[in-house]
Amino acid sequence: MKKFFKSLGVLSLAGSVLVGATSAVQAQGEFEGETVTVGVVSEAEEQVWEFVSEQALEQEGIELELVLFTDYVQPNVALQDGSTDLNAFQHVAFLNEWNEANDGNLEALGFSYVTPLGVYSESITSIEEIPEDAVIAIPNDPTNGGRALLGLELAGLIEVDDEAGILPTVADVTDNPLNIQFEELEAAQIAQALPDVDAAVINNTFALDAGLSVEDAIFLDAENPADLPDDYKNIIAVNGDNADSELFAKVVELYQTDEVAEKLAEASNGGDVPAWTEEGEEESDSSESEETTEESEESEESAE
Repeated sequence: MKKFFKSLGVLSLAGSVLVGATSAVQAQGEFEGETVTVGVVSEAEEQVWEFVSEQALEQEGIELELVLFTDYVQPNVALQDGSTDLNAFQHVAFLNEWNEANDGNLEALGFSYVTPLGVYSESITSIEEIPEDAVIAIPNDPTNGGRALLGLELAGLIEVDDEAGILPTVADVTDNPLNIQFEELEAAQIAQALPDVDAAVINNTFALDAGLSVEDAIFLDAENPADLPDDYKNIIAVNGDNADSELFAKVVELYQTDEVAEKLAEASNGGDVPAWTEEGEEESDSSESEETTEESEESEESAE
């Protein structure tokens, strides 16, 4: 798993280096007139991709057609059957689980962003106030539901069997001192159910659509979203048959920019953090280490 993510980061970095080398070709409109359909879920992601669409048309002559879905199932179905070219709504764990359950061949083409998963409530102001026999709504899909349970464990409310890995279910809860009742709902519907439960674990995109922000959460599973496991980093996905498409790689490159990072922050009220920048940070750290080593060697030579 780690090897896959490292390779993905290296590809993103290589794409960044390639920009300067091929600028002359791009200026001639290498992809002029091409159309790419992108499936998204939530209005916030649609806003970001509308910005990417403007950049793609202005810079490369690529027209992006956005398809807004209202659930977490149809975007991958459409990508698998060729109705869309790319989609951008899921993290790697969800993609892997969907492929396994549906005999799919979808692949991650590049990282997009990471975001914390929040616990929200209309009646409770702190996670410590969760009462006995509280009803907490969590997503009913394996990956988001599993992450919700791990988040509640991190909050100190429950304990989960370690052997369940990143996909625990309610059956894997080994300790539940408050006798919390879990109401498993479609992720897109949980925000609407918030008034009817004591608390709810809501995906950030759907929280935003409901007028919530990370500041409204009584608990976040990661104060620094970039610290989340690679499994929970969101991606731009492609049908495996088209994984080598230079056109689709160019769309990913157009997404992974500082300008889009600013748009992400704006559309998510500061909740989403670009995932593709981490490799650059690692490279920077590596460069600093090399410089430190070189300085140390020069000092040793001087001492000699």
